[in-house]
Amino acid sequence: MTPTATVLLVFGRGVVADDDGYRLSAESAARARAAIGYVHAHAAEFRRAAGARVVFTGGWPHGPAGAPGPPAGCREGELMLALARAAGLDGYARLHAETRSRTTLQNLAHTVQDGLLAGPAHTPARPLGLVSHPWHLPRIRFLAGKVLGLSGAALVDVPVTGPDPVPAGRERATRAVSRLCYLGLRTPESLLRRERGLARSAERVAGLFRR
Repeated sequence: MTPTATVLLVFGRGVVADDDGYRLSAESAARARAAIGYVHAHAAEFRRAAGARVVFTGGWPHGPAGAPGPPAGCREGELMLALARAAGLDGYARLHAETRSRTTLQNLAHTVQDGLLAGPAHTPARPLGLVSHPWHLPRIRFLAGKVLGLSGAALVDVPVTGPDPVPAGRERATRAVSRLCYLGLRTPESLLRRERGLARSAERVAGLFRR
C-alpha cells in the first residue's frame, strides 16, 4: 500500500487577467481542487503528521514576456492557496505559496530556495506528493530528481482528473529537451542558470525570424 504523502507540492497552470481582475485558469483551479480532495481523503493522516503542509507554486506563468506580474495576492500560488483556505484545508495542514516562478523548474527550485520544503527528508515511507495533470507528472518527476534528489517511491503522483489539452507529442519533446539540456546539473542554482541561458538563446533565434 502506498503511504500517504502529507507534504504536497501543487503545480499551477495559469492565471487569467480580465476586466474583473485576476483569476485561476480552469486547469489551475482543477489542480488546487485535486490537492483539496487528496487532503480530505486522507484527513486522519494529515492531522496526525508533524509538518503536514501543502505548497502552491506559481507567479504568472503565461503572462506576456516583459509584462508586470499580478499584484500581491493575485499571483498563481496565492490564488490557489486562497481556494484551499476557503475549502478549510488550513485545518489539516500548513498552507504556503511560492509566487516567483514562471516554469516547472522554477516551481521546484524557488520552493527549495524559499525553504518551503524544509524538514525531514522525503523517503518511500514519507513521500512527497506531486499534484498536477497526468501528462505533466513525468517531467515533474525528472526535474524533482534534479532539484530535490528524489525519485521512485519517494515521490507520489496526485493526478488531476479532467481534460487539459496538451498535445502528447509536444510534451514528449519538452521532456526530451529537458533531459538533454540539464544533463549533469544537480543544484537549483545551476539549473536556473541553464534555463535562463536557454531562454536567452531562444529569444535571439526568435528575433532573427521577426526581422
